[in-house]
Amino acid sequence: MPGGVIIGQYYPARSFVHSMDPRAKILISIMFMIILFSGNNFYAFLVVGIYAAASIILSKVPWTVVLRGLRPIAFIMLFTLVLHLFLTPGPVLFQLGPLKATWSGLVQGVFIGVRLIILILFTSLLTLTTSPIELTDGLEDILKPFSRLGVPAHEIAMMMTIALRFIPTLLEEAERIMKAQMARGADFESGNMIQRARGLVPLLVPLFVSAFRRADDLAMAMEARCYRGGEGRTRMRQLRFGAKDFLAFAVTLVMLVLVIYTRVRFGPVISPGTF
Repeated sequence: MPGGVIIGQYYPARSFVHSMDPRAKILISIMFMIILFSGNNFYAFLVVGIYAAASIILSKVPWTVVLRGLRPIAFIMLFTLVLHLFLTPGPVLFQLGPLKATWSGLVQGVFIGVRLIILILFTSLLTLTTSPIELTDGLEDILKPFSRLGVPAHEIAMMMTIALRFIPTLLEEAERIMKAQMARGADFESGNMIQRARGLVPLLVPLFVSAFRRADDLAMAMEARCYRGGEGRTRMRQLRFGAKDFLAFAVTLVMLVLVIYTRVRFGPVISPGTF
C-alpha cells in the first residue's frame, strides 16, 4: 500500500463485514458519516468510536493496515490543532509572543482531530472489505431509482469504482517517478513555494502521460471484451440483503439513538461557561 494510502485497496478475508451486501455497507457508511458529524461532544465520539472499533475487529483487517491510512492526514490533523489552539478565544493556556494558546482551542482541536480519525478508520473499511466488482454492483443498485430521471446509474458507478481503484496505482506511480527524478538530480524539497511548484513539473508531466496511457489501455481492454454499458448485462452473483445486513442496520440505528441522547443530555463539547 503505497505511502500509507488505503483508499481503493481491497484486503481479502473471510469475515462478517466482508460477507455483507455491498449496498448495506455503502448505506451504513453514509449513515455513519451523518451520525459522526451530528455528534457534538466526546460522549458521542465514545459511542461511534466503539462502533468503529468493533467493525474493524469484525472485518478481520489488521489494525496495522487500517492505522496506516492515518499517516497521510497526520499533517492536516496537526495543522488543524495548531489553528484551533491559537485562534479560538478562551482562557490562556500559554503564550508565544503575540500568539495565545487557549484551553478552548486545545479541546476544540482535539475534538476535530478525533472526529477525523474515526471518519478515516471507518470509511476505509468500505474499500478494504468490498471488491471493486461488488462496489460497482452496489453503487449501481443504489443509483438505479434515479435512472428514470435519465441518470446513467451503471456508468456513474463504473467511473467511481475505476477512480477509487486507480488512486493507489497513481500514487505508486508518482512515488516511482519521484525516486527516478531524484536519482537524476531533481530537488523537490528545497527552495520557496514557487520553486517547489516548478520542481514538480518533472513529476507531473510523466505522471499525466502514464495516467492517459493507462486510461487508453483500459478503454481498449473494455472494447475488446465487447463492453457497451450496463444495458442488458447480467450478474453472476445477485445481491440480496441477509440477516447480517439487517443486524448491522439495527446496530447503526441504536448508535444513532445514543448519539442523539448524548447530544441532548450533555450538549456541545464547548459551551459558554465551560471554562
